Amino acid sequence: MKKGIIIVSFGTSYKETMEKCIESIERKVAERFNDYKVVRAFTSNFIIKKLKERDGIQVYTIEEAMAAMKAEGIDTIYVQPLHMIAGFEYEKVSHAVALARHDKNMTIHLGWPLLNEEVDYERLIEAIKIRLPKTSEREGVILMGHGTTHFANACYSMLQAKFFDVDKNIFIANVEGYPELEHVLDKIKGYEKLTLMPLMLVAGDHAQNDMAGDDEDSYKVILESEGKTVNCILEGLGENSAVQDIFLKRIGALINE
Repeated sequence: MKKGIIIVSFGTSYKETMEKCIESIERKVAERFNDYKVVRAFTSNFIIKKLKERDGIQVYTIEEAMAAMKAEGIDTIYVQPLHMIAGFEYEKVSHAVALARHDKNMTIHLGWPLLNEEVDYERLIEAIKIRLPKTSEREGVILMGHGTTHFANACYSMLQAKFFDVDKNIFIANVEGYPELEHVLDKIKGYEKLTLMPLMLVAGDHAQNDMAGDDEDSYKVILESEGKTVNCILEGLGENSAVQDIFLKRIGALINE
């Protein structure tokens, strides 16, 4: 019986970020589970197309990854998403897995996204706080999440509440979906210095432009116009070794179930 692991994420077209945030996890998975074939898949067709046309890099969709494994004679597949929440992108994966399970010669297991059970929030907070500076009444942190119109966006409110349980000076502000930056501005009026960091797997386009860019609508520029000193940490969650370990344990648990 041959077994394989598919590591699936939204993806990124930033090569350095891909290496730091996605390949780093894949390498750890391949080292830990060295009897398994490890394959990459993205859920963003736009990024897959861009990488192919610009760089000649071929990345599988989740459907293609499962089909490739089947063609190699792999009949047991563990799919681990690197998505933050069970939103639209996770549903793409879940739907593809459900269809693939119609093949009775295949056994496919699907893992949960980063935030699922309550303990996942606490583990993620511990992992993130390792990378953050000390805060105070004058020095705070804003984590830029992606956000979504999907009902799973409620996960960000729970994560914010959990952050407040351990540090009242850490705020979440999403690009799309409550809470956005406008909902946070009144709460940070008393802060003189703010550190910005992406609450995303990769420090890609949103982090480099919407968060740390020089356009008038970037978080950095908006906060500086409010008289704040702003420091940007361009580091995706995938670079964080503690977050990487969360995914490793998630895969281990999936295999042992």
